[in-house]
Amino acid sequence: MNVEQTAAAIKDMTIRGAGKIARAGASALSDFAIGYKGNDRDSFLSDLDKAKNILLESRPTAVSLWNGVHATIKGVEDMKDVGEMVALIQSNAETFIDNSNNAVRFIGEIGAKRIKSGDVIMTHCNSSVALSVIKTAFRQGKDIKVYATESRPWRQGILTVTDLANEGIDTTLIIDSAVRTVMKKVNEVFVGADTITSHGALINKVGTSQLALAANEARAQFYVCSETYKFSPMTLFGDRVTIEERDIEEVVRKGEVPASVKVFNPVFDSTPAKYIDAIITELGMMSPGSVYDVMVKQLGDKIFQKVI
Repeated sequence: MNVEQTAAAIKDMTIRGAGKIARAGASALSDFAIGYKGNDRDSFLSDLDKAKNILLESRPTAVSLWNGVHATIKGVEDMKDVGEMVALIQSNAETFIDNSNNAVRFIGEIGAKRIKSGDVIMTHCNSSVALSVIKTAFRQGKDIKVYATESRPWRQGILTVTDLANEGIDTTLIIDSAVRTVMKKVNEVFVGADTITSHGALINKVGTSQLALAANEARAQFYVCSETYKFSPMTLFGDRVTIEERDIEEVVRKGEVPASVKVFNPVFDSTPAKYIDAIITELGMMSPGSVYDVMVKQLGDKIFQKVI
């Protein structure tokens, strides 16, 4: 897909999931550069900036997309030749996509060590990283049971239970409001991340904070599975994470309720760091309090200038 098609697919949620969105953005910019006609450096940079903005505007709250796009164009402005720029963008995109895919595997292997045979697990929405942990544990021969939330209104939980069932895992789909009832049976909760702030708070599919609170009450461990490119550099400088709201017709059909009734349909919610037992990344397990140091080491001074 070209840049416009990719942006449209991200916006209408044909492409969903923070990692997939980031990889799609990197791939689209690479394809844009490879197919670019022209040798004028300034024109190329101008058109590249437009392509970048089209992608970023498709999901302005997705820090994974922001990081994936900026990783892809890193160093381009320091070059003089369009051909070299194209080669660098292609190389950057390939590196980012490879690292992203490998991160899912690494996180799966690290997180699986927290699961014992006989454990009962809960997950929310449809996170490829959280599922990597669960499937890795199962492939190691561990006898596990999984409860997965329906995750309304898009019902991404259907994708999750289908994936787990096809793997052969004992899986139960529950409605979102059953989380607290079921949590008393659960040993560990594994969820993905859309964004992690500099102070270790988690922004993820709405309903995630409900799992965290219920897990805390039931003394179940609550783990966040996240690649480090989901750490938000903007929050280092005080920016708040905007919680996106989507169309009310995802919740109610037109004319189903009186026109005077308001409908609140947020995509994400925020889980405070104090309810997170650990964040599992491709670099290893860390406490929410470690996010700031990791972010500073990985991003460096140049990216700070762009953020500011």
